[in-house]
Amino acid sequence: MASLRISLPLLLISLGAIAMAWAWLATPISLLRAPIDPNAKLQCISYAPFRSHQTSSATTQVSRQQIAEDLVELAKITECVRTYADDLGLDQIPEVAAGLGLKVIQGIWLSKDRQKNATQISTAVRLARQYPDTIIALVVGNEVLLHREMSVSDLATLIHSVKAQVPVPVTYSDVWEYWLRYRELESAVDFVTVHILPYWENIPIPAESAVAHVDAVRRRVASAFPGKEILIGETGWPSEGRMRGPSLPSRTNQARVVSEVLELARREHFRVNLFEAYDESWKHEFEGTVGGSWGLFDAASRMPKYPPGVPISNFPSWKLQMGSGMVLALLVFGAAWLTLRRKPWQPAPAAWVAVAISATTAGILFGVAVQKTVHESYGAGAWLLWGTLLVAATASPVFGASALISGRAPPAFLELLGPEEDRTPSLLAAVHGLVWIVVVMIGAQTALGFVFDPREKDFPYAALTMAAVPFAAMTLLNHPRKARRPVAESLFAGVFLVAAVYTCCSEGPENWQSLWTGAAYLLLALTLWRART
Repeated sequence: MASLRISLPLLLISLGAIAMAWAWLATPISLLRAPIDPNAKLQCISYAPFRSHQTSSATTQVSRQQIAEDLVELAKITECVRTYADDLGLDQIPEVAAGLGLKVIQGIWLSKDRQKNATQISTAVRLARQYPDTIIALVVGNEVLLHREMSVSDLATLIHSVKAQVPVPVTYSDVWEYWLRYRELESAVDFVTVHILPYWENIPIPAESAVAHVDAVRRRVASAFPGKEILIGETGWPSEGRMRGPSLPSRTNQARVVSEVLELARREHFRVNLFEAYDESWKHEFEGTVGGSWGLFDAASRMPKYPPGVPISNFPSWKLQMGSGMVLALLVFGAAWLTLRRKPWQPAPAAWVAVAISATTAGILFGVAVQKTVHESYGAGAWLLWGTLLVAATASPVFGASALISGRAPPAFLELLGPEEDRTPSLLAAVHGLVWIVVVMIGAQTALGFVFDPREKDFPYAALTMAAVPFAAMTLLNHPRKARRPVAESLFAGVFLVAAVYTCCSEGPENWQSLWTGAAYLLLALTLWRART
């Protein structure tokens, strides 16, 4: 009875905290409006037709029907689409666009492969001559100088060659720093097409300062090329993915930045092409979650992310996420009560407080972890990795509640992997130990990733915190003192400690995702360091 008097109020507090947290997380920003105004069409938007597992590789061939389905929807919200290449079936876009009254800024993809370059150019020239009323410009090369695909002199020669063959204006597109670095390209183009992406700047720009940055850069480029019109060929914001410094990808930030840029363009009367129409899931493999999350339309459903009149929230399914978190919290307390029923005794109040903290943490973060898993998993490998971590993180507070109430110490690696005489005879402890090994191994893999190749890595702060808190509580309350420190746990503790310090320092103090992940690594390191066999 004493345990119920302690645990029931804690359960109610836990459920209330979960409800309050989700009510705060899901609060829509009422001042935001949908970036796509059905009464005012966009000037232009970048479009690539690739769906599902289609990529820009040579094995893909996009059908006319697929393009038509997309362009019918895009014709409702924009006057123009910008493309980047004319192979893989993309050469059908101008014909379909012409039938819908859409204009096209036709791209020519240039690389180090001269034969492919020649094919791209000849196709684009043919299309420009065939659809002079639809294709309003050719873009000869996209960020070729940034990616060091060719020299500036070779690029200028190709641009001049294309200009001599087509009846439409010709330009080149690159990030704004490279236009300022290679100003000799001015004479080759009819107008300057510049990319301004605040998220990807060398010094990342927060969403609240993005529109001011776009305006300042546009004015700077315009002053450098006073005789040329400036087209902002790419600008936008990602809706999902990892933070870079203070730059946070989110639905609300994407809607805010796009809306403010469009309002600035209307007010200042300059041309802007948004990046981009549809999320491109295939880019996850090469550019991380961020790379596939710049679209204003969902990749799978092909529907707008922000329908007019619908409140914009970072968690549109928050009620389901909150409910599932409450169910998980109930399972955690249920595991504790079941353990107490099987082993009747009076656990310390601190054990119930630890159960409540584990349940509340898991209940709040479970919905976040699931959403991150869905958005950040691309391909079987990623689904297996993040799905396994999510399962382990979900199981951790449930098994942890049982261990906290029974007084069981955290399972050591040797209890599962050591000599037979060291292995635990308890099936429950063995399964709990397997959960711990999964958390440590996947956590270490992510930690090493942030040290050696962090650019496209997502921060697994939600799942790691769900898993780390119960194990840390077990170590604090049920720590076996008269035993030896195992070597394996100590080595992993060192990995997490180094990764936490390095990640937090390299990402900077404004990146709360890295700070949170670093704190989870430190908690794992402390738990491993205090492990005893």
